[in-house]
Amino acid sequence: MVSYKRLSPEEVHFSGAPLLEPPPDDSGNSAVRAEDPELPLLARRPQCSSTTALLTLGGLILVVLAIWLLGTVLWLRSPPSSEVHKPLTPVGPSSQTRGQGGGTQQPEACSLIAEAWRFDCYPERGVVVTEEMCHARNCCFVHDSKARPPGQNGVPYCFYPPDFPSYELVAINDVEMGYTGKLIRTQKTYYPKDIETLQFDVLYESNNRLRMKITDPANERYEVPIDVPVVKTRAPNPMYTVEFIKKPFGLIVKRKQNGAVLLNTTVAPLFYADQFLQMSTSLPSTFVYGLGEHRSNLLHDVQWNTLTMWARDAAPVELTNLYGAHPFSLLMESDGLAHGLFLLNSNAMDVVLQPAPALTWRTVGGILDLYVFLGPDPASVIGEYLEVIGKPAMPVYWALGYHLCRWGYDSSNKTWEVVKEMRNYGIPQDVQWNDIDYMDNALDFTYNPVNFSTLPNLVNDLHINNQHYVMILDPGISSTQPAGSYWPFDEGIRKDIFINNSSGDLLIGKVWPGLTAFPDFSNPDTHEWWYQNLQKFHSKVPFDGLWIDMNEPSNFFDGSVNGCPENELETPPYTPGVLGGTLRAKTVCASAQHKTTSHYNVHSLYGLMEAKASASALKRILGKRPFVISRSTFPSQGLYSGHWLGDNRSRWKDLYMSIPGMLTFNLLGIPLVGADICGFSDNSTEELCVRWTQLGTFYPLSRNHNTKESQAQDPTMFSPAARAAMKEALLLRYSLFPFLYTLFHHAHLNGHTVARPLFFEFPLDNKTYSIDKQFLWGKSLLVTPVLEPGVDYVVGYLPKGVWYDFYTGESLVSKGEEVKLHAPLDKIILHLREGTITPTQRPNTTLWVSSGQPLHLITCLSEEGLAEGDLFWDDRDSLDTYETGHYAYITFKLRKNTMTSEVVHSDVEATYITVEMVSFYGVNTKPNSVIVNSQEAEFSYTANQVLTVEDLGLNLGQNFTIRWM
Repeated sequence: MVSYKRLSPEEVHFSGAPLLEPPPDDSGNSAVRAEDPELPLLARRPQCSSTTALLTLGGLILVVLAIWLLGTVLWLRSPPSSEVHKPLTPVGPSSQTRGQGGGTQQPEACSLIAEAWRFDCYPERGVVVTEEMCHARNCCFVHDSKARPPGQNGVPYCFYPPDFPSYELVAINDVEMGYTGKLIRTQKTYYPKDIETLQFDVLYESNNRLRMKITDPANERYEVPIDVPVVKTRAPNPMYTVEFIKKPFGLIVKRKQNGAVLLNTTVAPLFYADQFLQMSTSLPSTFVYGLGEHRSNLLHDVQWNTLTMWARDAAPVELTNLYGAHPFSLLMESDGLAHGLFLLNSNAMDVVLQPAPALTWRTVGGILDLYVFLGPDPASVIGEYLEVIGKPAMPVYWALGYHLCRWGYDSSNKTWEVVKEMRNYGIPQDVQWNDIDYMDNALDFTYNPVNFSTLPNLVNDLHINNQHYVMILDPGISSTQPAGSYWPFDEGIRKDIFINNSSGDLLIGKVWPGLTAFPDFSNPDTHEWWYQNLQKFHSKVPFDGLWIDMNEPSNFFDGSVNGCPENELETPPYTPGVLGGTLRAKTVCASAQHKTTSHYNVHSLYGLMEAKASASALKRILGKRPFVISRSTFPSQGLYSGHWLGDNRSRWKDLYMSIPGMLTFNLLGIPLVGADICGFSDNSTEELCVRWTQLGTFYPLSRNHNTKESQAQDPTMFSPAARAAMKEALLLRYSLFPFLYTLFHHAHLNGHTVARPLFFEFPLDNKTYSIDKQFLWGKSLLVTPVLEPGVDYVVGYLPKGVWYDFYTGESLVSKGEEVKLHAPLDKIILHLREGTITPTQRPNTTLWVSSGQPLHLITCLSEEGLAEGDLFWDDRDSLDTYETGHYAYITFKLRKNTMTSEVVHSDVEATYITVEMVSFYGVNTKPNSVIVNSQEAEFSYTANQVLTVEDLGLNLGQNFTIRWM
């Protein structure tokens, strides 16, 4: 839930959007305050006549040529590069000609720089950039007064000239893992505390993964403390080449396969000051994905789009930094290949996309630690990324059921009544949640002794009915309870596990219970304290999972009850485009102190650290797979929790925007994700809630949740027709559990996505690159939801090939085209892809019952008569079943009218399940007979070429064969 009033547009300063205040001639560029005068840091050239300038320029050219020839000879003797590479640049050589006193004679080279290639020299927000201010930074200034088309108003007026000083690579050595070098800056920049000498390391970590680190060899700087692979052997056959440009320093990475330039940092100068680090690269295409968490289309806009990363409690709106920070981008190249870029940095950051196309990372601390993933296909890129940050945990089975929650049940009895109503109507439900209204005065680890007095009974009843209970926790711990009356705070003070202010005293903020302290989850002692609190509460209310909210961390104050000091951490020389304009806006002070470092460094890690503590505690308490859903996230979060997309609204646009949000988090390694079905705030209409329940059926995390200020929206609240449609959708989800569970196994084992964009499976079809109103489960199930009101049809894109109607088996051969599909209110459009075998199951109202039911295998023949699929099965809640070998894995294949199953890995769990029915979609002619394990079997065949064999009773734990003739 949000911790502040909903902001009006006039109150919101969007990162990357044109400012609302500047005068008409400003085109959305950001600027520092005009009252902060700057002196030029580079020596100015005196004015001169044109004749003198030409003679001087001619002499300079001769000198430059001589130096270039000498440099080339020396370069060829240096070890790191086998060829001289001319950096990609859209401009010709030039130097800025300036007059005394800040005047300028604008050089021709500045005007020759194409707008798309202008890298912003004055990114600060707040004032209009003037020519004098720009020239004080020795940058080009071009103010184009002509009206520009929409989308181009972000072109910077102030931008770097080609000769802007940067670092020089003065030494480089071949080392075991790659190369290490020394970078020197001889001229200061306009940001304070330039680090003049840097260490540059290039690590050939694998054939498809390159790592580049730029660090300060003289001083230790903050590095993100997530576990990444430590590789000690250089990749034997890298699929990339690396070239170094010495002056100005730059790195160029190319794909060996086709010579495509994947990284080229020569396009703009490198900055490495204490609180301003900036690096840019050209991009091979405009197809950029990832870079969460923002509300946007799946495919990012590269028209001067700034994506700010700094965890923030804010209801999802476009162009705003939201709950998590994920500086990972996936890029599709023009030929269907893909690569990824990951800057491992947790400080406040802007990632700027511009139409060159190019990308700029701009962060206020830490180091530059960049990974390049070569793919070559998008799925491989994600797998390589997750090799670094960690693959997602295997979820407990009931996590994949239907969840129901509301802020506003008001009592445990009312909550219980909702559960009973769901049972009475036979609507599937696995998990009941409570929002903060279950707490006693919003105090963590308590429940209201009056309104929620029967909460333990409710939870026990859920367990008797094979259902589960999840409760919310916020990190803010009340600091105002009488001494000795509130153990979480008293014990926290005794153990010194709370965040302190910059003076070392307890930092006090405000959240739902009033004045609060904030646990420091960077401290191992805090993890133990968290576990003890959860254990104590579990002995009273035996909850099954945790919902950790408000963990950006959110604060109703800006900083603390006493504000924040004025220092360089609170007001860095550059502040990214964070909502609220300061790093402390609606969170704790940036200068606040954790055990390991300042909040300035770990703010966006807070949700990750809390999730890690929560998952660890649940493992100890329950001895089973933990279920944790977190609002704030960071790379590697999937190891510990899932995520929901925050406080959306009951609007059709929010219905649609949930799809790119869900797909993006699958790219980011958090596949257990979904949006609040039917919307969190506002009132949902019946039609919207039906359509949203149908779409939510295919969220990996399927939860209906809304606020107390809105009307109840659980399925039982609507008309019989709407209720029936929602029930049908949820039963459909439960029937697909074996398929979904297997997809999560592949996510856990191989780093695959669960819900995935169409271009993952069809990377050569560029029509799929921008599709985010449809998606796939795995490679086989295509979901085409209705996202508009008042219609009974939907237009969907079917990539080239044969697609089968999920419900009927009717085939459709597509050339790669849009198709208008009939979609009445009680139906969501689903297609199965040719060549796949999808395991389904007879559904029930809980997954505990459903998961013991017989299987139905849907086999979709390709044009060549082939198909394959698989199934992972275990006890569905024990820890590390794959790692300990306690699982079954079965593959299914169809070749030449013969389907075979093979038990690749056996386990007793598989022997409890039978295969009851197999349907073959796309059998061209009616068979004369069907043979099952050498015995003739009854079958049916329909006019739409569907062959069905029923009443099989085949043990899943044994190989079987089905053949038709």
